[in-house]
Amino acid sequence: MKSPSLFLIICLMLAATFACPALALAEYGQTIQLPAPQTDGGKPLMLALKTRSTFREFSMEKLPMQTLSNLLWAACGVNRPESGKRTSPSAKNRQEIDIYAATADGLYRYDALKNSLVLILKEDIRVQTGKQDFVATAPLNLVYVADFLKAAGETELEKTLYAGADTGFISQNVYLFCASQGLATVVRGYVDKPALEKKMGLPPNQKVILAQTVGYPKK
Repeated sequence: MKSPSLFLIICLMLAATFACPALALAEYGQTIQLPAPQTDGGKPLMLALKTRSTFREFSMEKLPMQTLSNLLWAACGVNRPESGKRTSPSAKNRQEIDIYAATADGLYRYDALKNSLVLILKEDIRVQTGKQDFVATAPLNLVYVADFLKAAGETELEKTLYAGADTGFISQNVYLFCASQGLATVVRGYVDKPALEKKMGLPPNQKVILAQTVGYPKK
């Protein structure tokens, strides 16, 4: 019996790949490279401050990848590559807050240094990022997670205070970006944090601080 030809083997491999395109996407740790952030354009700062507002009704329309890249960079992206420092300040430059993005396609962690998204869960967990109805259908829910190991040596009160303040800086950056781009957003504390931390697979030293929903305003 003749062995299969190289051509046949390649055809079978390609057929398997296209028949199961989700397999590669389902692997933990998969990285999605975001487009380079666009750092020009948008409304002037004073106008963005004037129009900054909170929304609780969102369109289900997905955000383009370019908008997502711009948004995450504005939130806490690297604006000084030579030092790795960010668009948002943090106590003693600990950079202890990670942003997780919950979308219909899965849960991702934002890697600011590489401007990329790292797959954490290939599952839609938006409904678990808050107790309001709109979180389940809004295109994006950001979850702000503090790594308290990066605040070693501080008291528990200091860790909590700094994590709250640093999250506040990030969430305000998101508010101003949304005001500048005509997007809707609301920062939220009404979250079952222990349940969400368990679902996200966070270790004991990492805690959910707040969440923030982003999308287009509901028409």
